[in-house]
Amino acid sequence: MEEKKTIFNYISQIFATYGIIVLIFIVFSIVIGDVAKGYSSLFVMGKAGLSTPILCELLLLAVMITLAQIVFLTDRWIVNMSMIIRNVLLFLAVMVVMVIMIIAFKWFPLDDMTAWIGFIISYVISIIISALVTRLRERTENSKMQEALDKYIRKDNN
Repeated sequence: MEEKKTIFNYISQIFATYGIIVLIFIVFSIVIGDVAKGYSSLFVMGKAGLSTPILCELLLLAVMITLAQIVFLTDRWIVNMSMIIRNVLLFLAVMVVMVIMIIAFKWFPLDDMTAWIGFIISYVISIIISALVTRLRERTENSKMQEALDKYIRKDNN
């Protein structure tokens, strides 16, 4: 059973997501910032850092990702749907949000096929990493639950 969450749980989730996004963009900024400086609004400052408007846009992205997680990964609105379908819908929703943000904030030129391919590749890589981390967390939690169950059974038999 899922624990009852408060607004503080969701704020925490937003800022955890935001921290990961900003960390990724700091690395991108260091690696490709100067190359992309005149090309992408994301890297307007080159290797010098991320601008305040970009940080706000990334915060909006974190909020949208968290809202999508709430919709697709909790039982509040969707009850009878497999987790695989929920995850697919989550990743599709986040991709749509990101495409809208790319267009709205002009993160890169819309007619540049290389940029779109790079976006899709990086998004697929992030999905794979996310799935692997989630699976590892599930295995760890299942292992802890099994240990607790085994301990309970041993205690009950004695």
